[in-house]
Amino acid sequence: MIPATLSKTTQNPSTRSRIQVSTSPYQDEVDFSALEGLERAKTPLDLVSIADLLRNTFVYPPHSIYKDVKVVASGFDPRQDMHDHPRFHYPFQSALAQPRPSTRSVDSDELLSTYHELLCDAVARSTEEMRSPWLLQSGGKDSTSMAIAVADARPQTTCLTYLGGNEENEVASARFVAQQLGLRHEALECDPGRAYDRYLAMLPRMPLLTADFAVLSYADLATEISRNGGDGIIDALGSDQYFGVPLHSRQRVLSMLARRLKLPQKVFESPLVRGNFKLCFALSTLQMNEFERYFPGSRFSDTEVDALFGWSISECSRKRMETYHADIAAADSAEAVRRISIIIAESAALAKGMYASNAMSLRLVYPYCDERLRDWIFHHVPDEQLIGSGGVNKVLMRNYIAQHFRQLPYVQAKGSFRFDLCGLARRRFDQVHAFASQMQGVLPGAPLWLETHRKRLDNKYFASKFYLLAITLPWLISRSRSTPRAA
Repeated sequence: MIPATLSKTTQNPSTRSRIQVSTSPYQDEVDFSALEGLERAKTPLDLVSIADLLRNTFVYPPHSIYKDVKVVASGFDPRQDMHDHPRFHYPFQSALAQPRPSTRSVDSDELLSTYHELLCDAVARSTEEMRSPWLLQSGGKDSTSMAIAVADARPQTTCLTYLGGNEENEVASARFVAQQLGLRHEALECDPGRAYDRYLAMLPRMPLLTADFAVLSYADLATEISRNGGDGIIDALGSDQYFGVPLHSRQRVLSMLARRLKLPQKVFESPLVRGNFKLCFALSTLQMNEFERYFPGSRFSDTEVDALFGWSISECSRKRMETYHADIAAADSAEAVRRISIIIAESAALAKGMYASNAMSLRLVYPYCDERLRDWIFHHVPDEQLIGSGGVNKVLMRNYIAQHFRQLPYVQAKGSFRFDLCGLARRRFDQVHAFASQMQGVLPGAPLWLETHRKRLDNKYFASKFYLLAITLPWLISRSRSTPRAA
């Protein structure tokens, strides 16, 4: 295990710790022990990081929710000092790879056999200290491929599928896969009130903060696994970075719409707009810049964030993109730019699991982040097996699944929300409003936003923003003595 870096420097007359934690499972084993001695009541929070969360659901790396804690996420060199001019560069862009072999020069059966061997090895090595591992099995490509390897490497694993809302139902597909592979399968249906209570219960033990739209799902899942005797989680995230992320027509249209316009908020109050999720989403896209529109979900606009804080802070958050400008400018395609956005946003996607599992004292592994597996796929798999014609993603993974299963339901339809956002707003509005009242020193506009939008929270567009406040406010309260007051 490579421990997190902990350095101390003297600032002013007093001494303050400057902490640096590795949060990239691709390069180090994640270790939050450096934060255990953190005096939270005396450690200042970073207001711009709070704005990051409300604007994009995550804190821009290498920053964290604390001023004196920086994270070494993917694309950053752990040998750098993240407190002093950190430099971002991600080497796993297709244009930076050595020429890959042609499809004709490799044997397809041997390719699939090597993939299976490396994935099984990654599962076995990463879970060797787990007595009772649980696989988060969404029913999608990544988790289905992972389940096949898990059945060989850790057949005592339990698969757990989360039914997050009425827009998705991958339970049937996931259960079929698990049963065919001889794996035990369990399903957990989203109860937004239960999930939120579980999140609030683990807050004191969560090392840092992210507001990914699956944070409450993960809190629910991690608690359920712990209650059922599990001691570790296998998460099938992490393969997008090196498989690639084709840019489909929807992303292209959204990029064209993103113009960073300032629309009056009254536009969203009209009867035609306020109940229409798609129209609200399109109008919100007009207010974003092209790069930040790649980040998922509906979030607060810059104007709304400034109103929540009572002063102009959104530009400070936007300036944090400058760390990535060199790589964005050097990107040779729209896919390469989107891959950078995936790498940045993945810091939140991975962090939600890291923070929740740490709070529940569960081990968490990401076998797709295994160095040997990643390097082999990036350097030795033909381009056509990564992204196929017509923008079909993860062709190698699809072929691997096809060896064991015919067409699965997830190929035809896949849900976009992992949590019952509107249900959370209905059941926890008063509670979150009370949290907002307590945090008026930092977000004086939060109570008013909640009161103004209370009758609109049956629209996912507004419920998504409610969710961001529901995640952020109680965490801040749990560290409120160290929270600076807004000017």
